[in-house]
Amino acid sequence: MSFDDTTPAGSRADKLTEKHCVPCEGGVQPLTREQALSLMEQLQPRWRLDEDARAIRAEWKFRNFYHTMSFVNAVAHIANSEDHHPDLEIGYGYCRVRFNTHAIGGLSENDFICAAKLDALPGT
Repeated sequence: MSFDDTTPAGSRADKLTEKHCVPCEGGVQPLTREQALSLMEQLQPRWRLDEDARAIRAEWKFRNFYHTMSFVNAVAHIANSEDHHPDLEIGYGYCRVRFNTHAIGGLSENDFICAAKLDALPGT
């Protein structure tokens, strides 16, 4: 795997990686842009906040399809463990991940918890 970010393990995302997603069935407000920007500080720089602040997204590059799919399987494991599932776009040598909380039409802390857990994967 080839990545540009060399953030050492155990730095920025520690607080979020120690949390677990809580079920969200709606009825709560999505995070504000300011709240989202504050949580973005705990993620690696590859993550971007959408213009409307309703989703975060990142892209990973890999040297081949096998490594891409290995990463996708790790994403699937985290998503199932947290019961919070991203939108994925997968192709030869890349995976794009988009998180938002569908039930509230915007971002919740769950999105940032899962993003931080992807940041903590070995080799990312």
